[in-house]
Amino acid sequence: MFAIFLAAALQTAAPQPVDPDLVLSSVGRFAVFADRASLAREGEVVTIRALQVVEPGFEAGGRAYAGGWSNWRFDCAGRTGDRLDFASLAEDGTEGPATPDSTPPAPVSPGGDMGDLFDIACGGAAADAEAVSSAMAAVSRGRALLAELDGPPPTD
Repeated sequence: MFAIFLAAALQTAAPQPVDPDLVLSSVGRFAVFADRASLAREGEVVTIRALQVVEPGFEAGGRAYAGGWSNWRFDCAGRTGDRLDFASLAEDGTEGPATPDSTPPAPVSPGGDMGDLFDIACGGAAADAEAVSSAMAAVSRGRALLAELDGPPPTD
């Protein structure tokens, strides 16, 4: 009986995630990519997954990280945003685990990471932007953009 229940549960499990469709959202302290493949709309509420890329050499607890994933919920009509969680992305591609973010929704201001994600999630900004289809490709591109912000290396 348990085997039948397990088989039925596996058949109705959520589908495997599709390949990401990552477009650059913003570059500042981090390079942030919005995953258009994760976009889900229910009325005026939209959820989207975002990848935050850090500069090379970022370590915590003796482990190297490339950045992390967050799920966001936006109320497009109310212009509020809520980061729901954060899951680290190690240099070797290992993700997680996700840690819930209990900060309440906040008003969205123009610009900044949240504002730029809001524009993509709610307004379709970056609809024609060139996308990458893997986290590691986004890490490579994001780090190149972060390096450009830092400027050229000093000369002697």
